[in-house]
Amino acid sequence: MTRLKLADLADEKPVRVTVELSARLHRDLLAYAVALNAGEAKGAPAPERLIPPMIERFIATDREFSKVRRAPQPG
Repeated sequence: MTRLKLADLADEKPVRVTVELSARLHRDLLAYAVALNAGEAKGAPAPERLIPPMIERFIATDREFSKVRRAPQPG
């Protein structure tokens, strides 16, 4: 099985945000969802369910952002 960076999709109370995606990115998200579902299109998560955990993972692994966050805030 393919090891993807995105593992689980937690259920939390969402905050609605509207985002415009390019058609290419949307196709990539659909393909990622199928890969996440072991290659099966049926039952694959919807692209909008993938976006929040992907952003969370990106932020969690951004070293520079971590440094800025740990630094004392002025004022």
